Amino acid sequence: MSLEYKPVTHIIFDMDGVLLNTEDLYTEVYQRLCAKYGKVYDWSIKLPIMGKKPHVAAAYVIETLGLPITVDEWLGLLKAEMPKVFPSAKLLPGVEKLVKHFKHHNIPIAICTGSGTDGFSLKSTNHKDFFSLFEHITLCGDDPDVKYGKPHPDAYIVSNSRFQPTPPSPDKVLVIEDAPNGVKAAVAAGMQVVMVPDPNIPEEYHEGATLVLNSLCDLDLGIFGLPSLPDSI
Repeated sequence: MSLEYKPVTHIIFDMDGVLLNTEDLYTEVYQRLCAKYGKVYDWSIKLPIMGKKPHVAAAYVIETLGLPITVDEWLGLLKAEMPKVFPSAKLLPGVEKLVKHFKHHNIPIAICTGSGTDGFSLKSTNHKDFFSLFEHITLCGDDPDVKYGKPHPDAYIVSNSRFQPTPPSPDKVLVIEDAPNGVKAAVAAGMQVVMVPDPNIPEEYHEGATLVLNSLCDLDLGIFGLPSLPDSI
């Protein structure tokens, strides 16, 4: 964890596990699918695929667990399960207040997520007004401009380029992530990163983050030169 904080002008949020509780929902679905083949999906499998493009994550799970299906078959099973769980996604503590605070102060905000269009549509079902607050949303799962998923910097470079105007330099962008692959991607793109990891993620995987927090409710915006949150908005 770095103790060198620089003032920022723009914010990019990851979505799953940062804005929405969907990482828990993914775990539920993956465990159910793997159990059909007598396999156990746990954090040793989940950790390496967090933030990756769907087909890359699928290939890893299939190979690691020796599942007797193809990537396309896995993605088909996943697509069938998604409507059962993702519309129930809930905003995580502190995020709505934080996002509205940035919007109130005209601080440009965006989302860069590994999700594709279909997944995002389901996850955002009950949060349309919330997601309308963001300047742009990069859906890396099927965005043609994102050639490589996290931990490659491509996702954050593309997302950064869509701000109008673009930030003066990458280190003026603060990324908020939960996954080690996302942290690596943002750092490789030259950005500062606040990591809000799941408690199951070992501390050694926090490496590279500018700041690590248990919750976004604990974020001190002042250290990044941003206006502090009021007690209420």
